[in-house]
Amino acid sequence: MFAEKVIELLKEAERNPDTIDPFNDEKIRQILEEMHLLFKMNMNDANATNENKSLWTTVQVRHSALERNKRCLLAYLYDRMKKIKTLRWEFGSVLPPDVRELLSDEEYQWFSKYSTNLASYMRSLGQDIGYSGIDLTENLKPPKSLYIEVLCMADHGKLELEDGDVITLKRNSRHFLPTAECQTLIRQGVLKQIV
Repeated sequence: MFAEKVIELLKEAERNPDTIDPFNDEKIRQILEEMHLLFKMNMNDANATNENKSLWTTVQVRHSALERNKRCLLAYLYDRMKKIKTLRWEFGSVLPPDVRELLSDEEYQWFSKYSTNLASYMRSLGQDIGYSGIDLTENLKPPKSLYIEVLCMADHGKLELEDGDVITLKRNSRHFLPTAECQTLIRQGVLKQIV
């Protein structure tokens, strides 16, 4: 039956709507092979339709299957692209190794270009009023308070705050820090907010 593999691919992606699954090279290769086979069969039958008009319906059915495969593959890739954008906002410009291995090489290149474009856009913000840029990824949710208590999950070294204070972040140490300066480290897993 036509388009079975592409439906399996979409169902696989639908199972985990909030996370990104490993890129399925094998299934995509099988879908593309099916599309090439359908195209070749259509070309042969389309050339023969002048002599045999009954092949025209078969050509149309195969063409519909080709179009369906194409639309479903594009939907799969677009869904992954949206998830990769979300990864940039959650993790910053450097992905953890376990997340990086879920992406294909082309997806990682796209992530790098998106990250570069986002960084240059953020640097350009506020230049007309004297600022050297605004980090849009810093506060993904509005803070409930200006300061939060955090627990250091790993030895990170020294952290210089905007007011000039320098704090040493050692594993299992607790700190009361400005929310704006902790958000990136919390997303990276260096700090954990104590509620």
